[in-house]
Amino acid sequence: MDYVVLQEIKELQQMRTRNEFFVFVAPGEDHCLYDTRNVHVIEIGTGFYPLWEQYSLPKAAKELGVELLHCTSNTAPLWCDIPLILTLHDIIFLEPRDRMNESLYQNMGWMYRRMVVPRILKKCRRIITVSNFEKNNIINTLGIPEKKMTMIYNGYTDWFKPTHDIEFIYRNYIDAPGYFFFLGNTDPKKNTERTLIAYSHYLERSLYKRKLLMADIDEQYLNFIIERNKIENVRNMIVRPGYIDNKDLPYIYNNAFAFLYPSLRESFGIPLLEAMACGTPVITSNTSSMPEIGGPNAILINPEIPDEITDMMIKLETDKDFYSRQEEIGLHQAAQFSWRKTAENLLSLYEDVYNEL
Repeated sequence: MDYVVLQEIKELQQMRTRNEFFVFVAPGEDHCLYDTRNVHVIEIGTGFYPLWEQYSLPKAAKELGVELLHCTSNTAPLWCDIPLILTLHDIIFLEPRDRMNESLYQNMGWMYRRMVVPRILKKCRRIITVSNFEKNNIINTLGIPEKKMTMIYNGYTDWFKPTHDIEFIYRNYIDAPGYFFFLGNTDPKKNTERTLIAYSHYLERSLYKRKLLMADIDEQYLNFIIERNKIENVRNMIVRPGYIDNKDLPYIYNNAFAFLYPSLRESFGIPLLEAMACGTPVITSNTSSMPEIGGPNAILINPEIPDEITDMMIKLETDKDFYSRQEEIGLHQAAQFSWRKTAENLLSLYEDVYNEL
C-alpha cells in the first residue's frame, strides 16, 4: 500500500495543478519522497501506527487547514471532522481465514483493520478501491452505496519492460536464466503450499527441470511444507535469495522463463502487471481480480488444483507458439495501465469531491 501511494504522489508532483498537497509521514530514515512546488512532506507523531493515525494525523491536518483528507491504506482516523476519502484496497481482513498468518505484524494489522474499517466507512465522502472485482465485493459485503465507491486501477513503473541484462544482475540471485519465479511467503492467500506441490509434479514430468526462484520465503515454513507433503524432490531445486531489491526486479522478470502468480485472492496484483510488462508469461488464477487485470487471454488456472498449475508449466515448455503468444498478450495487456492514469483519475476524484462540499 505504501508503494502504491508513493507512485501516485510522484506522478502528482509532475502534474500541473492548482492544488496543494500535504503528505503526512511518520519519522524515519528511509526518505524516498521530497518537497516540490505543490507537494510538502511533513513528519508527524511517532512510529506506532494506530496512535499516529488516530491522534497525530487528524491533529496535524486540522492545524494546517487541510480541506480534504485522503487516507491511503484501508484505515483512517475515527474522530476527524475533515471531509474524508479512503482507499480501501481490499476487505480480506473481514473474510474468513483458514489459519492465522505466521507474521505477528500482519496479524496485528489484520485486527486493527477489523476494528477501524466498519466504523469509518459511513464518514467517508468517497471510497476508492483498485479493481471492479473489489468494488463489487465491497458493495455486496458491506452494503456501501455505489455512488460512494470509485474504482481506480493501480499501475506499474516504467522500468518494468523487456530489457537486456547486460550487467547480469540476475546472477546476484540465481546462477542461470530460464527459471520459474514465485513471490511466495507465509500469507495463506499467496498459495505457497499448492504452488510447491505443483512444482514437485512439474519436476517429475519435465525434461528441463527448471529451478524455482522464491523470494521472501522463510526456511522453516518451507521445510514444513516439504515434509508435510513429502515433496523432497523440490528441496535442492529451490533458490531462496531473500529480499529482492525493487530496482533489480525487472531483470529478475526478464530472465525468468515464467512467473507463477496463483494466488487465492488479490484485490489487484501489481506483480502480475510487472511481469506482463516485461514480456514474461504468467500463470495466474481464475479468481478475484486476476482475470480482470491479466485479461481474458491470460493463463488462468484454478489455484486450488496444483495439477492445473503443473499442466501450464509443462505447456509453456513444450509449445513454443503458445509461449510466444503469452509474451505478446502480456505486453498488450500491461500497456493499458500506468501510474500516470492512476494519478489523473485520483486528481479528478479530488476535484469532484471538493466541488460537492
